[in-house]
Amino acid sequence: MARIFSGIQPSGELHIGNYLGAVKNWVQLQDTHPGALFCVVDYHAITGSYDPAVLRARRWGMAKSLLAAGIDPTKAALFVQSDVPAHTELSWIFTTLTPLGDLERQTQFKDKSSKMESIPAGLLMYPVLQSADILLYRADSVPVGEDQIQHLELARDTARKWNAKFGQEYFPEPKPLLTPTRRIMGLDGQSKMSKSLGNTIGLMETDDEIWAKLRPAMTDPQRVRKTDAGRPEVCNIFQLHKAFSRAETVAHADAQCRTAGWGCMDCKKVLQESMVQELTPIRRRAEALDAEPQRVLDALASGANTARAIASETMREVRGYMGLDAVTIPTDTLA
Repeated sequence: MARIFSGIQPSGELHIGNYLGAVKNWVQLQDTHPGALFCVVDYHAITGSYDPAVLRARRWGMAKSLLAAGIDPTKAALFVQSDVPAHTELSWIFTTLTPLGDLERQTQFKDKSSKMESIPAGLLMYPVLQSADILLYRADSVPVGEDQIQHLELARDTARKWNAKFGQEYFPEPKPLLTPTRRIMGLDGQSKMSKSLGNTIGLMETDDEIWAKLRPAMTDPQRVRKTDAGRPEVCNIFQLHKAFSRAETVAHADAQCRTAGWGCMDCKKVLQESMVQELTPIRRRAEALDAEPQRVLDALASGANTARAIASETMREVRGYMGLDAVTIPTDTLA
């Protein structure tokens, strides 16, 4: 059985963007891939300025949200990256194999660094740590969105370089498992969903809060009047229907939009019903975890123990192949 690994930054409680783009798929994959590893990647979250107290709160919020969304500690290991020090050890090893030019060509680095006056080295090395995250567990497959494929290709290249240099076929070249939900734009229709941009909906929001955000959300910009025929393929609300509504509801919404049988507000009301139906159980489970917070700590501790055991074995073997194992008395002239 292929081993899968994936990570998510600790941005606090989940919103529908990262739920649809990653976590909903993780919940399904843990049933088909026993032993999956899911990680809250807090080392990745410190490449820029941050408040330690906020980071602590966001790690907690993300861990609780993942469990509420359906990650099951009996099926998958859920843990925090910094609880497994081998991530940074393997990352340093991989920096010795990674050409500077490969890192400078990374799209995300170019985009983010172009807006900075002082560029932290951690931003440049981010993909190396990401490679270590994956290869530390010798993962065969990584559930990712399309925007992460370039980083995954660096991990594949790193595996090839390490294997070639040390004469082993030790690290697998991880393959992408693209999430089935296509990328959905934010409710403003201008950029990807982001909590910082305020263009998404939190998984823990109430029915009224969901409606307050859906009501003004962008739809087909060419549909000005209710009698105008719509184009579901360009409407963000319709894409959310495809993510949250039943197939028959999606088909009905498509027909109603194209024939102007529904106005945009009608479509949004039906979407809200579908979202509430899916998100209410998640909110209830989060409330139960708030009442029993030890369950979150126990899940993270169990997951970290599982991850450390795998990571420790990987590093023991990597050190051996690289001549970094325990020092012994030299027996030949190479000493």
